[in-house]
Amino acid sequence: MWVFVFFDLPTETKTDRKNYALFRKKLQKDGFTMLQYSIYVRHCNSRENADVHIKRVKGFLAPKGEIIIFSLTDKQFGMMEFFRGPTEKTRPSTPQQLELF
Repeated sequence: MWVFVFFDLPTETKTDRKNYALFRKKLQKDGFTMLQYSIYVRHCNSRENADVHIKRVKGFLAPKGEIIIFSLTDKQFGMMEFFRGPTEKTRPSTPQQLELF
């Protein structure tokens, strides 16, 4: 399973910027990596493990803004196509933990 976190948080005030930075740091501490700006992704070995991380993210949601969390299977993630400019971009490499299988 892959867990995606999309977020659009305000950055107008000093407090908003602090909440934004804190949310990003907590995502990174929980093992999420930036796929694009404001889109973070994390691989989980099972649905149960994904649920644990989703619950953890819900525990540190920012007080303002919009946050979307959703999951994809490995197969669905593998069917995504990445493009940058006029050329096709290759998919990101799978995490090391998948090499064990």
